[in-house]
Amino acid sequence: MILATVTRSGLVESIHYGAIAAIDTSGTVVASEGDIDREFFVRSAAKPFQATVSQELGADLVPEQMAVACGSHRGQPVHVELVRSMLAQVGLDESYLQCPPSWPAAPTAQRRVVASGYGEQRRIWHNCSGKHAAMLRACVAQGWSLDDYLDPTHPLQQAVLETMSEIGGHDPGPVGVDGCGAPVFRGTVRSLAAAFAHLSKPRFSHAWTSMHRYPALTCDQGEPPAELATAFNAVAKAGAEGSLGVSLHEGIGLAVKAWDGSSRPTGPAMTAMLRRIGRAGYSVQLGSVERPAVYGGGRQVGEISTRENFS
Repeated sequence: MILATVTRSGLVESIHYGAIAAIDTSGTVVASEGDIDREFFVRSAAKPFQATVSQELGADLVPEQMAVACGSHRGQPVHVELVRSMLAQVGLDESYLQCPPSWPAAPTAQRRVVASGYGEQRRIWHNCSGKHAAMLRACVAQGWSLDDYLDPTHPLQQAVLETMSEIGGHDPGPVGVDGCGAPVFRGTVRSLAAAFAHLSKPRFSHAWTSMHRYPALTCDQGEPPAELATAFNAVAKAGAEGSLGVSLHEGIGLAVKAWDGSSRPTGPAMTAMLRRIGRAGYSVQLGSVERPAVYGGGRQVGEISTRENFS
């Protein structure tokens, strides 16, 4: 399936292929296109479910902390301070984090820390540090070991694996290793959409409400997930290598995956699917997500647009 085409000065520069689906809480496919049963690693799209398991195990996160735990933060000062508070409240500091050292993901945040005199990357700046801090809090609450909290056999990770299997209706194993060092789960567009449909259920209400209330804490304002959460009664979470999940409060989950790993067609494809299932009152708010501009020489010279053929 063609998710989107990139045009520049009247020329089709590239075409992105992938799959997309909308599924309700009963598992019924509302609309779909492409191979929705092809496996891939869901990457950070799993964070709302990982954070929920940590919360159930005693992480005791307030909404702002939960939003950061569910997100891939950009290393802005508010993100970093929230992660630091998550650790300090249980007697830990960033030395306990096992995500790799990183610069902040947002260029503005990176320039800020460099200008402040920092010369080395830090773990707390990693975009997954909120998820890791939540996991550490759960381990402290349960009295579990901290030095191996990322091991797939650790009881925390086993609980997450069980949840991913339950809500997606798909065997998430064997697990791999994500970029942050945590276990990463196998899924499909079908299973990811089903999981995001479940995200609207009461079990996940703390994660859903936190992400919807504070979308800029899960990424940065202006990015497609935050814009989708702001325009709709919904939450959204992107995963590396071109995946994106959306949970509508009414109980519909949507997922898209670009097979080439590019994130740029996911916003246009998702807005097209939302329109396809009758959620069309967003054209003004989501113009930059639906048809992102392509720039050259400091001016717009093209755009990314969808080719729709949803069943």
